[in-house]
Amino acid sequence: MDFEDGRFDSVRTMKLNAGKRRTYFFDVRKTKSEDYYITITESTKKFKGNGFERHKIFLYKEDFTRFHEKLGEAIDHIKTELLPDYDYDHYAKKAEEWENSLAEENTESEEEDINW
Repeated sequence: MDFEDGRFDSVRTMKLNAGKRRTYFFDVRKTKSEDYYITITESTKKFKGNGFERHKIFLYKEDFTRFHEKLGEAIDHIKTELLPDYDYDHYAKKAEEWENSLAEENTESEEEDINW
C-alpha cells in the first residue's frame, strides 16, 4: 500500500447505483497509522453542464456502532411510522432490472466486437 501525496489507501470500495443520476460509494480506507475508517460519497450528475456533484461523510471507528444504530432508527421510523404502506422493494426491483439490461448490453457489445 502506498501513501504518496498524503492520500489514504482504499482497502475496499462498494458501489450502489441509485437510479440514472445518483451513485453512492462506500469506501473502507486505511491511514498511515494502520487505522481504518469509512467514507460514504454521494455522486450526482449535474442537470446542466458536465460533471458531478459530490458529498462525502467520513465515519470513524469510534462512531460505527452509534451511527449504525441511529441510521437504523431513522429508516425504521420512516418505514413503520411515516410511510408504512410504501413498497420499498419497488426501486430495488427496478434497479435490478436496469443493471440486468446494462449487463445484456455489455454482453451484446462484446459479442459484436468478437464477430468483426
